[in-house]
Amino acid sequence: MSAELQARLLGELESLVLVDPHTHIDPHAAASETLADVMGYHYYTELAHSAGLPKDRIEEPGLDPKEKVGRLVEQLGDIDNTVQFSWLLEMSRELFGFDDDRITTDNWETLYDAAAAKMAQPDWEQQVLEQTGLEQVYLTNDFDDPLEGFDTNRYVPCLRTDDLVFHLGKAETRERLAKATGVSPDSATDLRDAIGKLFSHFKGKGARACAISLPPDFEPAPVTNTAANAALHDVLEGDPSDESSRTVSRFVFWTLAEYCVEHALPFDLMIGVNRRVYEDGVFQGQDLYDKRTSLIQYRRLFNAFPTVTFPVSVLAETSNQELVSYAWIFPNVVCNGHWWYSNVPVYIERDLRGRLQAVPRTKVVGYYSDMYKLEFALPKFAMFRRILARVLATDFVRDQGWSEERAVALGKQVLRGNVESIFGPPA
Repeated sequence: MSAELQARLLGELESLVLVDPHTHIDPHAAASETLADVMGYHYYTELAHSAGLPKDRIEEPGLDPKEKVGRLVEQLGDIDNTVQFSWLLEMSRELFGFDDDRITTDNWETLYDAAAAKMAQPDWEQQVLEQTGLEQVYLTNDFDDPLEGFDTNRYVPCLRTDDLVFHLGKAETRERLAKATGVSPDSATDLRDAIGKLFSHFKGKGARACAISLPPDFEPAPVTNTAANAALHDVLEGDPSDESSRTVSRFVFWTLAEYCVEHALPFDLMIGVNRRVYEDGVFQGQDLYDKRTSLIQYRRLFNAFPTVTFPVSVLAETSNQELVSYAWIFPNVVCNGHWWYSNVPVYIERDLRGRLQAVPRTKVVGYYSDMYKLEFALPKFAMFRRILARVLATDFVRDQGWSEERAVALGKQVLRGNVESIFGPPA
């Protein structure tokens, strides 16, 4: 494979304007204000903590943003081999004009001040979107988000449902649901009606998907109203059994899938996270995947809802092979992005190769950033495009004799076209 071939393919992919189909952006504060917003991303705090920076130095209450960055920089030398560091360096060069080959205790303040000056510009958010080549950014919205005060065509709502499925036993969750819908979830019928109101609200604001992060032991199943009422009674009494809690979770989850049918929304499933494995970890640095997860737990769901598209994200390479097999067989299962612990070049490349070699090309959503601040779109998508160009060059142009034009068309479909066909094109 020639470097020139890969560079030509990459150039074509870099010309494509993108839609990012999964982020955690706050549309009211999408871009960063200081470098602390960037380096406060959990990747840096958890890596710095793992390398020896005490948690209380990272999460000290009232810590000044510049002081926080200075403390994290002290640990950067220990993580400069990681892809996360490479994102930070590429972002600093492309967005803030940084020209050194590493960020050190000697030069970080110059970078901090340059970034602060850029971020203070009134059109900084628009600059980042244009330089990154982003047209739309999908959000992760709490179920009671009013979805007001932002452009829902640029920042696309997505109904996130973890609290509804797994935390309905908390009085606070039920109160939020009642306030958002005007319906108190005291029975299975009321709960179903309340969820229906949420879907109507979100769909009316332009939502493109329903989404949930799922633990490794969850198995969706239909639940009758009678069983749901009995379990909900136990939950409302405040001391439910594990079985009652599981029954309510299944009832809510299955109801969500039913409303996805009614409202023609994809249902994003992010499968396999164990929460609070490292209980003394930094914020968002406590959760890990569990390779005991299997998609066989979702067979009943995939069979029961053939008209619902399920973009599925998994965290381990073994899970990716299983996902490839399910997307190979089930018309409604889609391979979605490279999530969290799989978002490392060596895993992305192997997983992407498996998907492109075995799954219909219409069913691979190449990448999403999972970002919390807009600045991360640039290095993350740049990383994926380089990997995609390499895979197209080796597996398709070199090994199969495809023309460059044909390979580029596949790359653009994976990067953008399938996002539009699965979630809908921008208005």
